[in-house]
Amino acid sequence: MQNAVFRNQTLKEWNLGFSHPFIIAGPCGVETESQIQQVAAELKGGRVHLLRGGIWKPRTRPDSFQGIGKDGLRWLKEAGLKNAIPVTVEVAHPRHVEEALEVGIDVLWIGARTTVNPFLVQEIADALNGVNVPVMVKNPINPDLELWIGALERLERAGITKLAAVHRGFSTSDKSRYRNAPNWQIPIELKRRLPAMPLICDPSHISGNRKLIQSVAQNALDLNFDGLMIEVHPNPSAALSDKEQQLTPPAFFEILDELIVRQPRTDDVVFLSLLEELRDRIDKIDEDILVLMAERMRVAREIGQYKKENNMTILQVERWREILQTRLQSGQTKELGSDFIFRLYELIHQESIQHQTQVMNRMESTDPTL
Repeated sequence: MQNAVFRNQTLKEWNLGFSHPFIIAGPCGVETESQIQQVAAELKGGRVHLLRGGIWKPRTRPDSFQGIGKDGLRWLKEAGLKNAIPVTVEVAHPRHVEEALEVGIDVLWIGARTTVNPFLVQEIADALNGVNVPVMVKNPINPDLELWIGALERLERAGITKLAAVHRGFSTSDKSRYRNAPNWQIPIELKRRLPAMPLICDPSHISGNRKLIQSVAQNALDLNFDGLMIEVHPNPSAALSDKEQQLTPPAFFEILDELIVRQPRTDDVVFLSLLEELRDRIDKIDEDILVLMAERMRVAREIGQYKKENNMTILQVERWREILQTRLQSGQTKELGSDFIFRLYELIHQESIQHQTQVMNRMESTDPTL
């Protein structure tokens, strides 16, 4: 199925004030009127383009803070107006859309737990039909690019023309320093497939730890993300939700000051000439790799034929263990990461099995005329 063809757009078209990177900041949840007024007052000044605040919180446990509810919408909007910052809120239900639009929320976002449900996304898209409001879509909690793109497509077909994707990482059972694994290759692939789509990173939810926010934010900017969504609370230790990943306003601005914003292109002729030379070398190396991979698969097919003739199984576990162990050791001596080597040889092994399976299942002709 073909993806929707999204029109070329930039965050400048949202008319909310703009400089690169586009910055969204505010508390995980709106807790009291004074809390959101305080954080808005400390964030004003033009460096923050959107004031965020959760009103309805889809928490895992029922006894967790579920959000302040509808009253918080008015507090958020008033805090934004008073401090000249447009506001954004998460919606997870058509009723949320109606209530948010009723008080004039400037931008909506769809959270990860909603993106994972196409039925619910469609209901929200239907509720937004004919409404000219920007909408941001966070990636689903599981690493499924098609679900993410599908949610954006549903909104685009409902007539929403101002869209952005928000990368907040993916749930995983693996032990990691991150709350949600960044899996950078997924947002990169989204950008390749949807080059017109603005891409914003949420380092707070990826990190789950305020100490990691700066490094994740820098990584996103180095990958040419268009903006950042960062959680800021006047007193994180007293926050009713996600206190470990929220920053104080001074800490937030300190991080902004230290971030390096790089440019995606340059007019430096000397640099461009050198870059072109290096890319030519990369192209030649890649061609050599493909030639070697083709030769490796030819040898794998030969092995498959011998296995077939000797009635042996395709999978030889001890040999697979030996390959992994020796290649990991060799790769480490060549400054290659263990995770990369493991994933690379998993793919090579899968392709080898596929080639040998074709050999095993090939019917040998017994007709001498063929």
